[in-house]
Amino acid sequence: MKKWLLALASVALLGALSACGSDKSTTDSTAVKLVTPKTLTIGLEGTYQPYSYHEDGKLTGFEVALGKKIAAELDLTPKFVETKWDSLIAGLDVNKYDLILNNVAKTPERAAKYRFTSAYTSGKSQLAVKKDNTTIQSIQDIKGKQMAQSVTSNNAQNVKKLGATIVPVDGFAQSVALIEQGRADGTVNEAASFYAYLKQKPDADIRLIEVGNAITANPARGLLRKDEAPLQKKVTAAIDKLKANGELAKLSKQYFGGDITK
Repeated sequence: MKKWLLALASVALLGALSACGSDKSTTDSTAVKLVTPKTLTIGLEGTYQPYSYHEDGKLTGFEVALGKKIAAELDLTPKFVETKWDSLIAGLDVNKYDLILNNVAKTPERAAKYRFTSAYTSGKSQLAVKKDNTTIQSIQDIKGKQMAQSVTSNNAQNVKKLGATIVPVDGFAQSVALIEQGRADGTVNEAASFYAYLKQKPDADIRLIEVGNAITANPARGLLRKDEAPLQKKVTAAIDKLKANGELAKLSKQYFGGDITK
């Protein structure tokens, strides 16, 4: 009788331990995974004014300020890692950072491999050409022309579809420089980037052309690894809160001179 009771107790104990193990597994599957404990590591270019750039030797910009506010909402310390655009997204695959904030648009290809947060900009585009350029009067005129774009960017894909060829660049500032130097015919980028650039450099030798419906607006979103569903939910909640309380609009006006989040 005693042996039977001992055997029954052993079975019950094993069942309890198994249940505890199951609870732990569930907890782990919903836990936020971070590259560095208590730190939100954010990847960006650092050369893309006004999103992220250097001023007086310090990293600043709209997405830098946004990253700091998101980290604060998550009770984490923000850390920024600067990387060139063409290797920026690949950095997620090797756990270089937890989140990318770099005016990244959502595409089917990226969505198949990564997770996106809710949008934090409107994503409307414009075309820039040199002021004395008379051959390009509309977005349709870029067919056969040379456009300065980051080769893996969404903008590069858009201008290719319209028949342009690509002059590779590392970032936005270089695109404008090539236009002014006559080494590229134009560039397509988010309207907000041009507004902020011209606010800082009103004498820049470029003029802007509306693209209308030729290029679909692509709002900027945070980008995360596919296995970061818990962190995606928390970052999205933080962005949505910053939209609702007006903080996101304030950051937009500070860096762009207007609200580019609507």
